[in-house]
Amino acid sequence: MTSMHCRVATTQRELDDALRVRWAVFGGELRLISGKVPPSRREVGCFDTLDTTMHLVVYADREPVATARLLLPNPEVAHDTGGRLGLELEQRLDLSGVVGPSRLFAETARFCVLERWRHSEAVARLHAGIYEESRRRGVTHWIAAANLDTDSEEDARLVYQVAAHRGWLSPRWKVKVSVPGEPPAIPSDPLYTPQERARARQGQLDGLRMPRAPSLFARKMGARFVSEAIYEAGFRRFTLPLIAALDEIPASTLARFEALDSRASHAA
Repeated sequence: MTSMHCRVATTQRELDDALRVRWAVFGGELRLISGKVPPSRREVGCFDTLDTTMHLVVYADREPVATARLLLPNPEVAHDTGGRLGLELEQRLDLSGVVGPSRLFAETARFCVLERWRHSEAVARLHAGIYEESRRRGVTHWIAAANLDTDSEEDARLVYQVAAHRGWLSPRWKVKVSVPGEPPAIPSDPLYTPQERARARQGQLDGLRMPRAPSLFARKMGARFVSEAIYEAGFRRFTLPLIAALDEIPASTLARFEALDSRASHAA
């Protein structure tokens, strides 16, 4: 029987496991990373080695199968970039309106699960690990950008409309895109069919699909979307920015986390 657990990377080997999983998903399975394939097969960026960055890794027995990154505010980055929080998303979004004395924002990013584990306990384990580490560090809110699985500007706008139709826009937070991306003139990965777009133009939004990532964050983590979609050139995809308050995570999700902890205790 496979034993699954999530841990915060504290060794070079565990950090390497996280970066290898990221490359396997983003560079291999999904082919989102353009350019020359790096010889080391690791997906790595300048935020990965900051002392305010935590990497969480889910292991199935000893195999790393999922990972995510948690960024806490970084004063050095904020100073050098003229930002308020020093988070990566602040390079694209104006986050000055979310800063407050009783709020500690952290950015969740690079959430990925190897393909054969995407419908397993690994997803819940990763969410539970991020939640536990965030609580331990006093985080009150997460900010993130959910992958929309498309490079089509029209379809990204339609996803935002569907989110609004479902009541998933934040009634409290609204942030501005400070650095718009430049999507391709001719998209290569549309999300909706011509028939679905035609229905949307007539205001018929019921039944239109939402991509997996934003739907998961909205339903399972209580996240709400805070701006229109932004284009991420590095991954050639649109993303939809969101904020989730840890105190507002649905009770069903917290019960799921507790069940995972109970199962781990019995296994030990």
